[in-house]
Amino acid sequence: MPQKVNRPALVVKIGSNVIAQPDGLLNTPLLTQLVQQMVNLRQAGYDVLLVSSGAVTAGRQQVTPTHKVDPVIQRQVLAAVGQTQLMQLYRRLLEEHGITCAQILVTKEDFRSRRHYLNVRNCLTGILQHQVFPIVNENDVVSVTELMFTDNDELAGLLASMMDAQRLIILTNVDGIYDRPPREAGAKLISKVKPQESLEAQITAEKSDFGRGGMRTKSRIAQKLADLGIGVHIANGRQEKVLEKIVADQSVGTHFLPNRKVSTVKRWIGQAERAYQGSIHVNEGAYQALTQHQQANSLLLVGVTSIEGDFSKGEVVQLKHQGEAFGLGKTYYGSDQAKTLIGQAGKKPIVHYDHLYLPGF
Repeated sequence: MPQKVNRPALVVKIGSNVIAQPDGLLNTPLLTQLVQQMVNLRQAGYDVLLVSSGAVTAGRQQVTPTHKVDPVIQRQVLAAVGQTQLMQLYRRLLEEHGITCAQILVTKEDFRSRRHYLNVRNCLTGILQHQVFPIVNENDVVSVTELMFTDNDELAGLLASMMDAQRLIILTNVDGIYDRPPREAGAKLISKVKPQESLEAQITAEKSDFGRGGMRTKSRIAQKLADLGIGVHIANGRQEKVLEKIVADQSVGTHFLPNRKVSTVKRWIGQAERAYQGSIHVNEGAYQALTQHQQANSLLLVGVTSIEGDFSKGEVVQLKHQGEAFGLGKTYYGSDQAKTLIGQAGKKPIVHYDHLYLPGF
């Protein structure tokens, strides 16, 4: 019997440095504790979606890499072998609680097309309604170059936005974000980050030992999600009952406070930063009309100065003013038709307000 809908959703991302021990092997005792916490949150009334790194780490336990193989191919082999090992572990741990799990492997392409995006969302919604525990990961076997996410932090952010999550919890091997490199004397944990507050000066570009990402990526994704109305926590996955403490609103790790909620379409558009198909350049009047807080305005063709790139109706485009990008939008016209209508009044908006995302405005 499917469960009731409209349960608050939580997306939990477990990083490679949490899953892996110093010797590179999977940390099964810690994963056992984290699974127990996620089960407790499900019983407390939350829909929990897990994004789990660690496939490549698990693969290293089964396959000895050879230097003769291309590094990209080597990663594909380790991911293909390790993904089965990782899922077997999660399956065993969840079955101990009487819970069935499902594996969902995605690439960035699944989030670019609105149709693919909705297909994935509908699949995940159905899985949750049948009380199955979804475990999402990048399809590392086929994800290379342009198909790759920056890392699983980016995937977790896209997933949280897609599922209108109440929170995204990113578990790593440090306590959160510090006001200076944490190894320096006097470094203090930043417990809360307000909307639009920049942390670029405080964050180093270091990457993790086992994963592709680093704290700079986590912060960028967290700030974007907070701007879309979703709270984000970055915390140490090894802290006792870390997930339950966060959900209970205890001060744990670094909490990015959410801004106002936006529509599901705007969340999709807002997450399309690297998937836009072209650019629309606007004049001063259009820029001022779009960015004022007092009134909701659409982008009209009379305010367009030029069209850059090729795109179809319904695709996401970047908005530019004086050469600088300031937003994204879902276009009503294809590029060819839009070019013939530039500057004309009395036409439908090229980007309607409901399909307009302006970060910071």
